[in-house]
Amino acid sequence: MIDAIRTFLAVVEAGSLSKVANTRSIAVSSVSRKIDGIEKELGVKLLHRSSRLVMLTDAGEKFLPRARAILAELDDAQHEISALNADPRGLLTIAVPSSFGRRHIAPAVVSFLKQYPLIEIVLHVSDQMLDLQAQRVDVAIRIGALPDSDLVATQLAPLHRLVCASPAYLARHGRPESPQDLVRHNCLTVDSLPVPTGWWCFPGINGGEALPVRGNLRTADTDTLLQAAVAGIGIAHLASWLVSDLIVAGQLVQLFPHPTLRLSKQQPAIHAVRMPGRSHVAKAQLFIAHLRSEFGAPSYWDRALAQPA
Repeated sequence: MIDAIRTFLAVVEAGSLSKVANTRSIAVSSVSRKIDGIEKELGVKLLHRSSRLVMLTDAGEKFLPRARAILAELDDAQHEISALNADPRGLLTIAVPSSFGRRHIAPAVVSFLKQYPLIEIVLHVSDQMLDLQAQRVDVAIRIGALPDSDLVATQLAPLHRLVCASPAYLARHGRPESPQDLVRHNCLTVDSLPVPTGWWCFPGINGGEALPVRGNLRTADTDTLLQAAVAGIGIAHLASWLVSDLIVAGQLVQLFPHPTLRLSKQQPAIHAVRMPGRSHVAKAQLFIAHLRSEFGAPSYWDRALAQPA
């Protein structure tokens, strides 16, 4: 059955039984028999076949993604089993967003390499969204709402933003008592479209929509917003992974209670994603497990905020 599924996918990709037969150095009749066998097993016609053309039937269109998923899972399982008795080694390519990567992934990469010295890591640190297949990336870190895709996603930590300002700003302009008061303050805002989910949004306020805050600095670079907030320019709404150490150090003040953590597929979060069926799946899973262990649950940046002063 597995060989027949592989043959079916090969015929779909080649668009011809004879091309598959030539590639495999077998008779066209052998390829045809494999397709006949899987159609008989499933009880449906998967392909319209002629001497010149091969086309998917409606049933074939529906079966195609399932067939690819079956083989991807099988390949994953085979790679995992073959890696059980071997020391992890070889190349692992990882893509991470700049700010989060420098703060939280780079230290984890160092500890990972100390534990697995035979693994070689290529680390792409960039805010550019790389195509995992085209760039042959084994693991990528994605922050925010995760769109539907064929990628295998593992949630590493929830994502939530904290409203914070420097003591100097609060001394000059006063402290807002509630999120509604933010519209009367100088708020440092993100300048990107679409605006990421959750910016200046608060449960039960303004119908869950973003508050119409304004300020004298707009930028897509969150590190710049952070520096401006620390310098006392205005109020920022930034991820806890970015501001927690500065809040603990007293350079920023968290203005409102820590948001309730809700773990769901729809909730924006920090994910590690990988492509199914990649030959480096065992190393990728090992690195993802290492990240989850290093970050902890809740993550160490959120635990720091929960510690008594």
